[in-house]
Amino acid sequence: MVLRVIAEEDMYGYRIIREIATRSKDTFKLNEGTLYPILHMLEKEGHVTSYDGQSETGRSRRYYRITVQGKLHLAARMEEWQVFSDAVTLVLGTEGV
Repeated sequence: MVLRVIAEEDMYGYRIIREIATRSKDTFKLNEGTLYPILHMLEKEGHVTSYDGQSETGRSRRYYRITVQGKLHLAARMEEWQVFSDAVTLVLGTEGV
């Protein structure tokens, strides 16, 4: 989910948290203690890079940008998720619900 929102535009941590919460209708409410280790791991693996910039309000922020390698990783994970999701749907079925 983190890579997906960053793939659309560079974002800073709090904005990533807000975006995921909004898109999931508050089902996923990440906190900083969860998000930043994910971002650091993604950066270490070469899936994102970071840089210092200013937010819309002019505050200094660390922004995260997806890399080409990150885009490939995201595409593979999204494909895996689709296979998994389809299989769960088949097991649970939709008839009689």
